[in-house]
Amino acid sequence: GNTKAMCRNSVPPQSKRPPGPLRHLPPHPPHSPCQSPPPQPQPAPPLKIGFVYVTPLTEAGWVRQHDEGRKAVEAALGARVKTTYVENVAEGADAERVIRDLAQQGHQLIFTPSFGYMEPTLKVARDFPEVKFESITGYKTAPNVATANARYYEGRYLAGVAAGRMTKSNVAGYVAGFPIPEVLQGINAFTLGMRSVNPKATVRVVWLNEWFDPPKERDAAMTLFNQSVDVIAFHTGSTAVMAAAQERGKLAIAYHSDMRKIAPDAQVVAVTHQWGGYYTQRARAVLDGSWKSANLWGGVKEGMIRVGDFGTKVPQAVQQEVLARQQDIAAANAGLPDGILFNAEQHSVGTQFFEVYGRLRIDRTWVDERSLLQRDGVTVKT
Repeated sequence: GNTKAMCRNSVPPQSKRPPGPLRHLPPHPPHSPCQSPPPQPQPAPPLKIGFVYVTPLTEAGWVRQHDEGRKAVEAALGARVKTTYVENVAEGADAERVIRDLAQQGHQLIFTPSFGYMEPTLKVARDFPEVKFESITGYKTAPNVATANARYYEGRYLAGVAAGRMTKSNVAGYVAGFPIPEVLQGINAFTLGMRSVNPKATVRVVWLNEWFDPPKERDAAMTLFNQSVDVIAFHTGSTAVMAAAQERGKLAIAYHSDMRKIAPDAQVVAVTHQWGGYYTQRARAVLDGSWKSANLWGGVKEGMIRVGDFGTKVPQAVQQEVLARQQDIAAANAGLPDGILFNAEQHSVGTQFFEVYGRLRIDRTWVDERSLLQRDGVTVKT
């Protein structure tokens, strides 16, 4: 009798219900008429991850590869994460505003993949100590800012081997964005790769001082083709150089992405960037509480740089030679330790075109790419 009364009294009569929408009370389980069911654990809200892109998101290129990395995070972690991106964000004040907005909107992990995003990222990070930031290609860390970069020069060296084998004029061209360390490394390593199989090879460079300007990229390529260049490489954000090579019947090295759709006859090989593994690992670290600020410099061995996607004109022997050298780099245990900072030597260049003998300063010691590549297991012929 008592139990019945208690159970009846536990449900307030209709007239005494608090105002508001009618709540559906869960039915009492049959074995215990008065016991309410244990509360179901609520799934944790997804980790909000933001990405900031320096150019528009196109079908291939620097930003495309970072977006492939973003999609890889979603594929690996599913409902545990929610990603968003903002494209075409200029370096400087615009970047700071966008990064700050993402932090204010509750993103707990923010990837900022552009060299010119480094300072804005650090500035915003100081105001949001609980948010984790990943400054991709930057070199300054903070307790909540990690940096990561790829050994692009390894891929550039391998592409140089292919270019050295394919050129007939012994003159290669290079359309470059800005003279920052990774671009200088790439030009130097490409030149060393060419000369390892073709000692007569020279490289002509055009600086654009732009990351993404397809008409300007195209014009630079056309200018180089008019100067005996028959194979071209580039470090800019669009596919314009590849399209120009296709149009002129020349050869080209794809960068960031496979670009055979744009240049099916021109593409020699592609140096591709693979960010998915790193991005997923860092998102997992935030989810499980193990994230720490760090400075990663990964290459072929870590799966962050890959050379392949050969074009139809590349003989099997050249493909095998390049892939064998890639295996050599992957197998090498050498490599510079984490945490090394790069500063570009200031080049004073009188003319737009010059032969490349640039070097980089590492921990205040002059080291050229020859030394870097040797430490990565590549024997460099002078």
